[in-house]
Amino acid sequence: MRNLRLLRTGSRRPAAAPGSPQCFCLSAEPGTVLVCSQHGLLELGAAGDSVTREVSLTAEGFMPEDGSGCIVGIEDFPEQECVCVATAAGDILLCNLSTKQVECVGSVDSGLSTMSWSPDQELVLLATGQQTLIMMTRDFEPITEKEIHQDEFGEGKFVALGWGKKETQFHGSEGKQAAHRKQTEVSPTSAWDDSRPRVTWRGDGQFVAVSAVCPETGARKVRVWSRELVLQSTSEPISGLEQALSWKPSGNLIASTQEKPNRHDVVFLEKNGLLHGEFTLPFQKGQVKVNELLWNADSTILAIWLEDLKVENSNPNSYVQLWTTGNYRWYLKQSLHFGSLEENQLVSLLWDRENPYRLHVLCQGWHYLSYDWHWTTDHGVGENSQHVANVAVIDGDKVLVTAFQHAVVPPPMCTYELQLRQAVNQVAFHTDPKHSGDMAVLDADNKMSLYRYGQSTMNDPTVRFGVVGGNGFKAAVETPYLDKTYRVHVGNDNNDMMNPLGLRFLTWLPDDSFLVVGQGQDAAQSILHHLTAAPHVAGAKEECLNLRLSLPVDGEVISLCCSPVTKTVALQLADRQILKYLWEASTPVLEPWRTSNGSAVQFPYPCVETCITKISGEEMILGLTDRCRFFVNDTEVASNITSFATYNEFLLVTTNSHTCQCFCLKNISVKALQASLSSAAAPNSETVRKVERGSRIITIVPQDTKVVLQMPRGNLETVHHRALVLAQIRKWLDRLMFREAFQCMRKLRINLNLLYDHNPKVFLENAETFIRQIDSVNYINLFFTELKEEDFTKSMYPSLNGSSNVQPRQHPDQKKVNLICDVMRVAMEHIDPQKYCLSILTAHIKKSPSELEIALQKVHDLRESITPDVKAVSAEEALKYLLFLVDVNELYDYSLGTYDFDLVIMVAEKSQKDPKEYLPFLNTLRKMETNYQRYTIDRHLKRYTKALGHLSKCGPEHFPEFLNLVKDQSQYCDALKLYPSSTQEYKDISNAYGEYLIQKQLYEQAALVFARAGIFEKALDAFQNSGSWQQALCMASQLGYTKDKLSSLAHGMTGKLVEQRKYAEAAILLDQYTQDYEEAVLLLLEGALWEEALRLIHKYGRLDILETNFKPAILEAQKSQLIFLDSQKTAFLHHKSRLQVVRELKKKACESLQDYEMQNCPELDLFSETSSVVTASDMNSKYSHSSSRISARSSKNRRKAERKRYSLKEGSPFEDMALLEVLGENVRAVETVKGDIHILLKQLVLFGYDEQAGALQQVLEEVLQLMETSIPEVWTPDLQQSSVNPVLGPNSTANSIMAAYQQKRMTTPVAQDPELLIPPKLSKNLQWKLHLLQ
Repeated sequence: MRNLRLLRTGSRRPAAAPGSPQCFCLSAEPGTVLVCSQHGLLELGAAGDSVTREVSLTAEGFMPEDGSGCIVGIEDFPEQECVCVATAAGDILLCNLSTKQVECVGSVDSGLSTMSWSPDQELVLLATGQQTLIMMTRDFEPITEKEIHQDEFGEGKFVALGWGKKETQFHGSEGKQAAHRKQTEVSPTSAWDDSRPRVTWRGDGQFVAVSAVCPETGARKVRVWSRELVLQSTSEPISGLEQALSWKPSGNLIASTQEKPNRHDVVFLEKNGLLHGEFTLPFQKGQVKVNELLWNADSTILAIWLEDLKVENSNPNSYVQLWTTGNYRWYLKQSLHFGSLEENQLVSLLWDRENPYRLHVLCQGWHYLSYDWHWTTDHGVGENSQHVANVAVIDGDKVLVTAFQHAVVPPPMCTYELQLRQAVNQVAFHTDPKHSGDMAVLDADNKMSLYRYGQSTMNDPTVRFGVVGGNGFKAAVETPYLDKTYRVHVGNDNNDMMNPLGLRFLTWLPDDSFLVVGQGQDAAQSILHHLTAAPHVAGAKEECLNLRLSLPVDGEVISLCCSPVTKTVALQLADRQILKYLWEASTPVLEPWRTSNGSAVQFPYPCVETCITKISGEEMILGLTDRCRFFVNDTEVASNITSFATYNEFLLVTTNSHTCQCFCLKNISVKALQASLSSAAAPNSETVRKVERGSRIITIVPQDTKVVLQMPRGNLETVHHRALVLAQIRKWLDRLMFREAFQCMRKLRINLNLLYDHNPKVFLENAETFIRQIDSVNYINLFFTELKEEDFTKSMYPSLNGSSNVQPRQHPDQKKVNLICDVMRVAMEHIDPQKYCLSILTAHIKKSPSELEIALQKVHDLRESITPDVKAVSAEEALKYLLFLVDVNELYDYSLGTYDFDLVIMVAEKSQKDPKEYLPFLNTLRKMETNYQRYTIDRHLKRYTKALGHLSKCGPEHFPEFLNLVKDQSQYCDALKLYPSSTQEYKDISNAYGEYLIQKQLYEQAALVFARAGIFEKALDAFQNSGSWQQALCMASQLGYTKDKLSSLAHGMTGKLVEQRKYAEAAILLDQYTQDYEEAVLLLLEGALWEEALRLIHKYGRLDILETNFKPAILEAQKSQLIFLDSQKTAFLHHKSRLQVVRELKKKACESLQDYEMQNCPELDLFSETSSVVTASDMNSKYSHSSSRISARSSKNRRKAERKRYSLKEGSPFEDMALLEVLGENVRAVETVKGDIHILLKQLVLFGYDEQAGALQQVLEEVLQLMETSIPEVWTPDLQQSSVNPVLGPNSTANSIMAAYQQKRMTTPVAQDPELLIPPKLSKNLQWKLHLLQ
């Protein structure tokens, strides 16, 4: 669906050149052309109109002086700095333009008719006057010579497998008589055929095809030869085959022409000589002759040079036509009419080898022309017109228009076609957004036809329907009508310089004026013509366009674009500079395009496609080169873009990696766009979608979210890009157009949660509007069933333009689904509860937890309703629908739970249940008393709490059953609530509950339950088991125990307390309840409770115990404390000294390791984290296997290993950690005994043991002092710092670890327990020393 757009045109004519040109070729120097005339060889320079160099061949005697000489071939050899020329007389000459020397390298006596070099210039094929072919190397050494006319077919001859004969084959519609028809005679060549052989090489140079006139039949035959001049194949007999011959560079077809009885065709042959396809030229039979066929370098365009057959009293007209193919259909894209003047007759034309879209033309009057084309898609521009998605395809004198907003019609078909009088070269759509379907069509005769939509009611005969109208169908698509036809006349009509394509870049401006670009006087200059429609002059043959003004442009214009939104016109010059044309000014001017900071914009490379758009509010120009490089202003944002299109605030691009990407340009910077295009998209991103290989964007259909893509073969594909779809849906939702949004979402599978999530507040406020617009129960139900709790604007559809439209939750305490269900249900009940009955049921069921009972009740109410509404849904239907939403067994259970047997039967009938199953059960229930019946149902449904409630109302005779259910289901708490605490039932339940708690070993709670219910014996036992001796004594009092009984109870409990080392509590029991104060004193002494023991001794006046028990006990305690302190001191000193040794060893190991690293790796800061970890563990490599061995052990052993993780064994990897652990334990042990020693000191002083007290106080003081001074040495500040910021960890980097190495901080091992690195605290609060001992 592409047309060829002319980008630039070049024109030169040497001032004085002898003779007339005969052929030409392109020089290796860009823009230089080598031309042969009957006098010699000339070089036309790239600049100026003069001949830069020439070599005369007449002076050397190779050409006759009278001008009758003819040159049959020319080839440039840039490496040898010479040009090879072949003359008809048979000479092959090498001409050096610099030295003007001519060397004859060979001569053929019979003369030459053709010289053709292979594409790699390694071989040359000569056709001689004796009808022979000579193949030579580039050094002109003959390889072989063969006759042109051969009798055999060639090496590729078809092999007959003997499967039947021609007569017995199936002949299709021609019938059996086709088998007996004699082959028609091959007609000889046309009278105008020059009978010279024609030669064409395949693109890779492996084969060459030669077309020659057969001497026997007088018709042309095409033979294919190999590089070694071995015949490969001969064409089948083709009647009317003509002289033109060209092998497609891609190699699959050879093009020629054939005159048929009723038409003139271009035909294609395969390498095996068989015909393969054709297309018809738009001329009558015998009207024109085809001089040449030429394929361009990439095989996409076929150029045809035609001439009218001899016309009376005038010269024939010359034409050049450019044909392209797509989807197996040939289109005539450009027609160049050279007129009939003799000096404008064509001599030769060539395609450029470097630039596949550049055509070179040479005319008789030494007029040289060059044209550069490129592909473009002509489509409507704008945003909201109904004709905005029209695409126009040029096909000769027709314009095929496809209206994509109406239907996606694949080429070669179209919606409608415009028939013009001449071949069309340019189509321009109106840039006014309100009239974006209107077209201006410029034909080869420089006439412009304007087609408009709207005003005319008459059917235009020049507009015919394509595939949308016809037999009996009324086309719903609107067609345009031909409004006016103007002659385009721009004034510089100097006939001496004929240029059939003098005007390019036709643009229809919003004010109904036109812009075209013409060629300036100088080759590197263009003129911008601004044309306006002239008022109609009565009696004038044709209307003309007035030239408003012509602006000379200093440079060649190679692209022009106009923005329909901002109405800006931008021109790109050949030097890549961008100019802005201010056409709305009173005197329009050109000025450089500047960015917001004032710098002029210049593309880094020339762009073949340009477009104006706004990015973040600033107007910018986009450009795409033929090499897929994409620019925004002068910044290259990507190098893999195959096509692009803009629509509203969106930019869509297709890439070489077969994706279509969409970007919102509203809030994006050029850098962000560059980053997005260069990086891979997020997995759930709506910006990217895969497309078929080679897809290109044709157009975007607004409001329909369609993107039309064309594949390389020509077929179309329509995609709905997720980003465009979501943007359109968001617009509809903002305008409260719920119906359109819903239909689009349903069609394109967009999750319906977006309807709410886009703007929860607005949705809830407009729930009624939503329901009225959707107006379909099924659609509303679909919406309900898709609802989910997640916010889809955060998960699945995040906003593309970056502006997060995060709406505050309306009711943060309420679940989203429940909230929507409630609001919608209320709205539906308000609008029409009968109509929306099923949707209301859905709303109840979708809630979590679902309100099935309410839904069932509504179904029941429907059934009960006396006056059935015509519109209302029947109970039957409603139930059927519920069964669709909910599992039938679940629904059956719920209906049973309503205790409504009619409803139960109704549900059961709809299920797969056997009536023999449920009817007996229901009949049994019906016979029961109401409460017991409900209890049975609840128990069946496992609703035990409700079951207990109903059963408790059934009377005392059912209490055993009640108690059994309570015990089975452990529903004690619920059961206790159902009876007053004064009743026997309450007591029985409490008894069972207490027993249950005792089983669980919750003795204290069991005792409380028993006590509350007045079961004191069990309460006493339970309190005893739980160790609550005070409560046990209270229970004994409740039970009225005697003194003896109390005493034995107290004795029993004392033993337990002593086992638990609760000496003080045991002493109270003995003293108060058994009067055994002696035993009490002994227990207190055993527990070192000196002061309480003294109190009892004095209370009972037993001072003898002081001598017998008390004093020995305190002296014994003093000795044991001294031994304990001494052992702690010795251990502390030993471990402390060992820790110093271990640290020294580690420090040395670290230093040696560091030295090794410094020698081997000076780039310390380049260390990776892994290498640092490895080197740290290298120090203890002999232990490195231990951890893996531990990990495989059982869990019991693993716990054991955890306990002794750090071994005190000398040389173990974490010995320093083990030492820290033990030292900390020493300090804490001493700190703990400080209080006990203080009390002991007071007793020793009281009884005069000053010496022993002083010794104990001194030892403790020494130990504490030692520890206090040692703590900073053991737990150094570095160590504490590393516990806060560990060297290795999630936040460490390679550099930080290396820094730690260099600061000798790696003395702390890798595996650390931070708590071990924190020093233990010594309390200063306790004043434990006695002054009188100092």
